[in-house]
Amino acid sequence: MLRAKPTRGTTLLGPAFIAAVAYVDPGNVATNVTAGARYGYTLVWVVVLANVMAVLVQYLAAKLGIVTDRSLASQLGTRLSDKARIAYWLQAEAIAIATDMAEVIGGAIALALLFDLPLVVGALCTAAVSLLILRIGDTRGQHALERVIMGFLALIAVGFTAGLVVDPPGAAIAGGLVPSFAGADSVLLASGIIGATVMPHVIYLHSGLTAGRYGTRAGLDVRRVLAATRTDVVSALLVAGLLNLSLLVVAASSLHGLPGTDTLHGVHALLSSEVGAGVALLFAVSLLGSGLASTAVGSAAGAEVMRGLLRRRIPLPLRRTLTVLPAIVVLALGAEPSAVLVVSQVVLSMGIPFALIPLVILTSRRAVMGSHANHPLTTTAAAAVAACVISLNLVLLYLTFANR
Repeated sequence: MLRAKPTRGTTLLGPAFIAAVAYVDPGNVATNVTAGARYGYTLVWVVVLANVMAVLVQYLAAKLGIVTDRSLASQLGTRLSDKARIAYWLQAEAIAIATDMAEVIGGAIALALLFDLPLVVGALCTAAVSLLILRIGDTRGQHALERVIMGFLALIAVGFTAGLVVDPPGAAIAGGLVPSFAGADSVLLASGIIGATVMPHVIYLHSGLTAGRYGTRAGLDVRRVLAATRTDVVSALLVAGLLNLSLLVVAASSLHGLPGTDTLHGVHALLSSEVGAGVALLFAVSLLGSGLASTAVGSAAGAEVMRGLLRRRIPLPLRRTLTVLPAIVVLALGAEPSAVLVVSQVVLSMGIPFALIPLVILTSRRAVMGSHANHPLTTTAAAAVAACVISLNLVLLYLTFANR
């Protein structure tokens, strides 16, 4: 697991930017572009709501690590019975596989768009490069990895906002802030957007990134660290939220109602014809950067979950093999990759309560957090986030089976 020595000054910022990469992964690209292309600005409110939820959730995850010096997975690993701990790990591992599927497939699609590589070959390349990125953290420390990830975020920002050469009507965007749906399929996409934004694995990871990073050994006051962490989280997720919103807006303003927007290949082709070849190239390059960075972050999250719940470490290459194999098998069987991306985000949404509910409970307990336990209003807001996600998932399940 990535660790950093407690230090002073500007290094108080950084962990949230690693977490933020998970919020602009290929699953986000697929769900937001699909939402805009199919339903225009209807689901703008979902993107905004999901990002507001994410700010609160990631702050609580970071706070748990800072105050207790332990990650969420480690906290659960010592509180659950052996059978419950193994069962909990199995569901977390399923979520990790769904996460990897989205990220590796996204990287494979980008390599196919840029270099015409077969998807399976692209998936293998994406997995291999992600290991090299993680090696930076292992050999040079977490701060070096943070700088690399911020570089990827800058690349992603350029590519995903390049399509905003259009001038979308402000009234239409404002209208999209009013909660509404456009049928069962839009509920599926809304669940996918939230699953792609409030991601379970990054809750575990963020608490692990801050555990042991600060504290009295560095002579830092915990309240000062928490204040800096709020700035870190808001800044990182503001960037991620704007990128997600820009994807939806570009799709809604330039691609809405056009045939061929059900796949990222189709979106790339339409961007080239409707907006320009340069924008389409930047989109593909940014998609590649998104896949490479997010799959490295996802692998680190999976390692943290395994370390905390199973109380053991396995070599990263073996860890990557275990989670990347399903994505390669799906691609080898000929499944439509963009559809798999959207479905994987729905699976992630189903896993949110298993990470979010314990996070809310632990951070609200004085026995765990001492004087830094959540204010009752914070606990209420976090509980409302959990209730919203669970309710949306129940509606999604009902609509899925009712329409069969």
